[in-house]
Amino acid sequence: MGAAGLTRRHGQRTERLRSTLASVGLALAGRAGARLAAVLGTSVSRSTILRLVDELPEPDVTPPRVVGVDEYATRKGRHYGTVLVDVETRRPVDLLPDREASSLAAWLSRRPNVEVVCRDRAPFFADGATVGAPQAVQVADLWHNLSEAAERSVAQHCGCLRALIPTGPEPDPEPAQAENTAGSPWPRGHRFADRTRARHAAVHALLAAGHSQRLVERQLGMTYRTVKQLGDAATPEDLFTGQWQNRPSILDDYKPHIDDRWNEGCTNAWKLWEEIVPLGCKGSYQRVRVYLRQKRTSPRPVTARPPSPRAVAGWILRRPESLTESEQLQLKTARTHCPELDALTRHVRSFAIMLTERQGERLPDWLDAIRRDDLPSLHTLAAGIDCDRDAVIAGLTLPWSSCFVEGHVNRIKMLKRQMFGRAGFRLLRKRVLLA
Repeated sequence: MGAAGLTRRHGQRTERLRSTLASVGLALAGRAGARLAAVLGTSVSRSTILRLVDELPEPDVTPPRVVGVDEYATRKGRHYGTVLVDVETRRPVDLLPDREASSLAAWLSRRPNVEVVCRDRAPFFADGATVGAPQAVQVADLWHNLSEAAERSVAQHCGCLRALIPTGPEPDPEPAQAENTAGSPWPRGHRFADRTRARHAAVHALLAAGHSQRLVERQLGMTYRTVKQLGDAATPEDLFTGQWQNRPSILDDYKPHIDDRWNEGCTNAWKLWEEIVPLGCKGSYQRVRVYLRQKRTSPRPVTARPPSPRAVAGWILRRPESLTESEQLQLKTARTHCPELDALTRHVRSFAIMLTERQGERLPDWLDAIRRDDLPSLHTLAAGIDCDRDAVIAGLTLPWSSCFVEGHVNRIKMLKRQMFGRAGFRLLRKRVLLA
């Protein structure tokens, strides 16, 4: 083989290697891509990987007819961009470095063949779509907004959820000290609780003796923030917050049954465990035994906690046939004791029928029904819908939605974190469009 042939083969191998490294960079970014390249037998720096990705040509994208628009965060709470997705092919077609209405309007104005714009109810997307694509039909999704409004409504009536806790006999009065101990999340003897109480007492004793906060820091070996936190707390119980407080238990759905049987006089942990296993409980006998021990030793009665507003909102938002028998019973009890929750459930399920059966023409009647009930969160939602009624009706009538865009937003989060902030918008856009 001549020199020209060797040069050609060398060039082909080099081009294949560059293509392979660029594909690795698209999948893993620079640092992880360089590590994988080393495993494959190629020593290359992360900067080279990123440069090869950056040199890739722009993808040839067919102008979309139905485009979905949503925001993504490059720095949550501070800086956002816009992702645009072809709803028909479910592939991203472009990324914008901000979420300004002018940027979206400029992008749409260069693509006059856009017929439908699927978006959420953010005003900047509405304004951008109106200016940039006046010929397009705007479709607004409402289910997420309704979910948030439903959870707020349930939280406003969380006192009604106490009806889901089985009532038992009134406890005998206890001394004040026992009341304070039982009222705290951690009782006496808990390591974290005892350490917090001791440090709180030491800080308050020194402050009461006239010592300055800086002197207390030096004497106790604490930081300024710790001393201030302990000093500002009137009682140690004010500091008992954290991820372990009110942590859900696998027994939560079955505690009402255990409490009822306890009140009937059945205090045998093994027997109660055998009763709840056929009901679907996956917890062990030890969990039941610990729960009953708390009921025996606590000065105040230990009962099941009421379900959280988010859990109850989830029951309301889900299909009734998908709820377990226990969830259906608890939701029925909540609706019986709270007319507002009953009205909320009826409105949410009526909206779900409109959404699934494409009955957008019923929206005005649904809004009138909402305003007749005492549900402030839904009233706020209704006021917002009035400002965007045509797009919401289109979302309840047409088969298009922006639900597919959410998956791409989650993928952008993954790609952004994978690059550890090393790359800027241009490289992120390239990875989103080509990966």
